[in-house]
Amino acid sequence: MKYLFKDINFLETLSKQGEIEDACVVVDDNVITYVGKVQPEGKFDRIVDCSNMVMLPGFVNTHHHFYQTLTRNVKSVQSAKLFDWLVNLYEIWKNLDEESSYVSATIASCEMALSGVTTSSDMLYLYPYGRNAIFDEEIKGVSHVGLRFHPTRGSMSMSKKDGGLPPDSVVQDENEILSEYERVISKYHDRSKYAMTRIALAPCSPFSVTESLMIKTLEMAKKHGVLLHTHLAETKDEEEFCLEKFGLRPVDYMEKLGWLNPQVWFAHTVHVSDRDIEKMKANDVGISHCPTSNMRLGSGIAPISKMKGMRLSLGIDGSASNDTSNMILEARNAMLLQRVKYGPDAMTPKEALEMASMGGARVLRMDDYIGSIEVGKAADLVMFDMNKLAFAGGLDDPVGAIIMCDAQKVNFNMVNGRVIVEDGNLKVEDIDYLIKRQNEISRKLLKG
Repeated sequence: MKYLFKDINFLETLSKQGEIEDACVVVDDNVITYVGKVQPEGKFDRIVDCSNMVMLPGFVNTHHHFYQTLTRNVKSVQSAKLFDWLVNLYEIWKNLDEESSYVSATIASCEMALSGVTTSSDMLYLYPYGRNAIFDEEIKGVSHVGLRFHPTRGSMSMSKKDGGLPPDSVVQDENEILSEYERVISKYHDRSKYAMTRIALAPCSPFSVTESLMIKTLEMAKKHGVLLHTHLAETKDEEEFCLEKFGLRPVDYMEKLGWLNPQVWFAHTVHVSDRDIEKMKANDVGISHCPTSNMRLGSGIAPISKMKGMRLSLGIDGSASNDTSNMILEARNAMLLQRVKYGPDAMTPKEALEMASMGGARVLRMDDYIGSIEVGKAADLVMFDMNKLAFAGGLDDPVGAIIMCDAQKVNFNMVNGRVIVEDGNLKVEDIDYLIKRQNEISRKLLKG
């Protein structure tokens, strides 16, 4: 299908073309074939009038836990710090099954689609005994909504009896984990340009995975040419754990394991020193900054302003430590939180948007085909209708208004040439059923 988006009030390409007023974009099937001011001639299957619209590249979320949408706002852990929060919720999460994985993935994907996400990663690291297929169901759930997906096959191998946090029933031995790594890479990893599904490997954290598994995961990632991901330096408790168990702070421990390399991206990196940052920067490590979760759990403020020059992105993080799946809110919080610590010029609205889109594309090593609006890239586009109450009086900088004002949700979302949100409405026919079923499953899990 060939689209002409004409009279775009304001286009932010995040490419060398920069910002264009009264712009036109042509999409042919799933690829952008024209970006400019002059309306091209030709025959189009659909012409979209964008005279009140701001168009941006779709957002790229680099860290999430979709299944946690089932356990948002759990009263007993509303004010808990990370380790206590985890210990309590593991007892609920250990009862996850295939249906709960599918439904929660669709719910998270719907929320993200409405907040401008076109590509998302997810770390699914918790596998109740015999439930490896929850990974497959998650992929089906995301596909149902239509997002581009880069799931990470997570893992935990160190339970309470080994000095970790999770119960025995949700950890796996190394042989099973390594076998599952091989299976999901073989089944789902698409190396082609414009791929809708790619796989990364993600041992959960230094306090839930053995040193041996970290090293074997690295070896497998190198063998298959896939990326690596883990949580790192999220809390002071984690730093104390690493010092006590390994005699090293988290970044130094990663260095010892060989995990400071260009295949890797870390979530959080809140408690890192200037020396840690230089080490990560020198090794081209990617970062997924999760400001809302870090605030929600009282974990601290990641020094993102000191990391400029690195591959920086945004992560929504689990919806039980964020309680939304809203990428617009994440970008706004990223900007505001840096300003709290480093001053009003620490992050601009455009820098926040760049982290949310092109930054995420770079972190996931997909920037050859997503993250900006330019000829040859995938048609991953979002638009905001500026003729809305939230933007009234805020149009001196229409692109900045997305972050500075109360954007709430996108008006339009196209992923790989397929429209998944139009006129602010999801094109997911069974959304009412999915919401109802999500609440039923959530109630059952909370009752035990």
